[in-house]
Amino acid sequence: MSLEDLTSTIRGKTDAMDANGKKVKIDLKGDGFIFIDGTTNPPTVSNDDLDADVTLTLSEDNFEGLIDGSLNPQMAFMMGKLKIDGDMGLALKLGELFG
Repeated sequence: MSLEDLTSTIRGKTDAMDANGKKVKIDLKGDGFIFIDGTTNPPTVSNDDLDADVTLTLSEDNFEGLIDGSLNPQMAFMMGKLKIDGDMGLALKLGELFG
């Protein structure tokens, strides 16, 4: 998937979500960023590299695995495929974006 496809997929998933007042950045290790601004209702999604409450860092391939359900988020974290910087509680609540 391209960055645009991944961004569109996340945008579709956030359309049904309520604002939570938090900002999430997904760093695709040189392949771009997906930024979810949960301070708006519904949350807005962009490819901006902005400050966030939590940053998830992983490869584009691993992110695709999280989205399609072939990679378990907890296993990805334990195996070092997913790094989390910031609000760990918020990161745990992001499960509805995956799968």
